[in-house]
Amino acid sequence: MAFDPDRAQRLARETFDIEAAAVLGLKAQVDGGFARVVRRVLDLRGRVVVMGMGKSGHVGRKVAATLASTGTAAMFVHPAEASHGDLGMIKAVDLVLAISNSGESEELIRLLPLLKRLGAPLVAITGERQSTLAQHADETLDCAVEKEACPLNLAPTASTTAQLALGDALAVALLDARGFRAEDFARSHPGGALGRKLLTHVSDVMRSGDAVPRVAPATGFSDLMREMSAKGLGASAVVDDAGRVLGIFTDGDLRRLIERGVDLRHALARDVMHPNPVTIRADALAVNAAELMEQHRITSVLVLDADGRLCGALNSNDLMRAKVI
Repeated sequence: MAFDPDRAQRLARETFDIEAAAVLGLKAQVDGGFARVVRRVLDLRGRVVVMGMGKSGHVGRKVAATLASTGTAAMFVHPAEASHGDLGMIKAVDLVLAISNSGESEELIRLLPLLKRLGAPLVAITGERQSTLAQHADETLDCAVEKEACPLNLAPTASTTAQLALGDALAVALLDARGFRAEDFARSHPGGALGRKLLTHVSDVMRSGDAVPRVAPATGFSDLMREMSAKGLGASAVVDDAGRVLGIFTDGDLRRLIERGVDLRHALARDVMHPNPVTIRADALAVNAAELMEQHRITSVLVLDADGRLCGALNSNDLMRAKVI
């Protein structure tokens, strides 16, 4: 038949309506069993082993990944592979989360006696509470949907969306019960943007050693400018003999002094420095340094060690290179 653009758009909107209704319908199906499953997982000494065939298997892989990234040890085991050796991955201390809309997936049903003998508790996510899987499960989470989005009511569409939403709800309830924080999430995602923001410290990105521009209070203006130019930070710290910061002189300070017509030929660092500069600890998060710069409308900040001595410096370009901002 000829392609009908209007029909394609109409079917897209109907799909969204059907799948949205399927997810919203889950609210009425959540009962005390959901809380009991959360409690079981919280008390678990082993892992959540997610299983599912076909489209439910694809959903299961995502559910296992979401659980693992939010503080719940989890993995996916394919039911067919379990019958050929992978069942050895499952221990009595684990919990099996089996996903099947019909609750009659042959590969899953075949494993039920073995799982029961193993002693691992079984939780079913299914759309059929009277199915074989549900009857053998210790707990059942109902993911029944009124109809599929498929016009033939055959292809798993709304049902897999409901399974996915129920898995997400389980992960959210568990991370909340565990007191899971953004920092914990970042540790599971060190390569992502959140990981960089929450795991990168100032000491990881700052300039240190000879790369940090610094002069003594009695340093002449010409030598001060040479130090700034050589280190390329656009600023220089002014420190005492113990390495404690007395002030800072920046490109902006130079511009303002020239605009005022100040004779700088015989000026010393202590005469032109800006006292009590903004500083940050080396063990602070790099994202906090970015926030500090934005708050004070500056482009560089001096870094202090635990004893309050100058140990580094960084500017906005350093943070950009580290992809913190």
